[in-house]
Amino acid sequence: MTQPGYQFASDNTAGVAPEAWAALERANQGFAPGYGEDEWTALACELIRRIFETDCDVFFAFNGTAANSLALASMCQSYHSIICHEHAHVETDECGAPEFFSNGTKVLLARGAGGKIDPADTERLVTRRTDLHYPKPRVVSVTQPTEMGTVYSIQELEAIHGLARRHHLKLHMDGARFANALVSLDVPAADITWRRGVDVLCLGATKLGTAVGDAVVFFDRTLAEEFEYRCKQAGQLASKMRYLSAPWVGLLENGAWLKHARHANECAQRLATALLEIDGIELVAPVQANAVFVRMPEPALDHLKGRGWHFYTFIGDGGARLMCSWQTTDEDVSLLVRDIKAGVSLAN
Repeated sequence: MTQPGYQFASDNTAGVAPEAWAALERANQGFAPGYGEDEWTALACELIRRIFETDCDVFFAFNGTAANSLALASMCQSYHSIICHEHAHVETDECGAPEFFSNGTKVLLARGAGGKIDPADTERLVTRRTDLHYPKPRVVSVTQPTEMGTVYSIQELEAIHGLARRHHLKLHMDGARFANALVSLDVPAADITWRRGVDVLCLGATKLGTAVGDAVVFFDRTLAEEFEYRCKQAGQLASKMRYLSAPWVGLLENGAWLKHARHANECAQRLATALLEIDGIELVAPVQANAVFVRMPEPALDHLKGRGWHFYTFIGDGGARLMCSWQTTDEDVSLLVRDIKAGVSLAN
């Protein structure tokens, strides 16, 4: 049974999308080779290549922590450093996994408004020391959309790409909600990945409606050398891989992944619009994907919790994070807005 109030805590609280579920049922017929040698895994990889319009290497991991950490480890030696935003998931929510899987690669933190790394501050980290006592910068990692729900534009990605190219750095993208950024920008997937210099993309699907599984997409295929061994060693090689890859086919083959992402983004826009009509409510960041960060009086937050709503207040620059998903409904939005109004009135 779904617990009431969890609709906006995270897009992870939503169920499995019907297209992903149907594909899983279709894959659950008879016997198939294990460890990724099945037709479903081959088709999922091919669909990803078509979407990104390039020949890339694709691997599937059980979750985003493994995908990010193993991808970054493949790009670094232990004496290197990874530069990411101070609020990035690889810094704040991976329990040190990037450092662990890379045997100690240092994570350096860049600042920037709205969850986006500031190229000037990134360059400061790269150039402030060049001696061998300093962990040599090797990778810039960007999150698209960011932890604040903002979206890097093509121009912003181009600026980061230029910086990376000047300093011979690799570019990694954490795309846990990549589809939400893609529909927000309304551009081809290639235009905000490899055409902007992204070497490796960690492409998320669980927040779109799969039960489990993220993809690691190597646009620079030289970085994928022996990556299958990293997956095996880290316990990320699924023996019955078709159950990891088939839901991807369900989401990708007829565009359901974009349909669900667009729906979640539109729900976030409706929620933000309604909240801005309430005195005492302030948006912390622009609403560009499926997240709404909002500040409200403390009594209003307490009222929401008392009504059974669940949400996070420690992510990014603060405020309550309200996350929409493929499963969010207009009724969900209306009920939440109603309770926020009541909470604000109590605060006044």
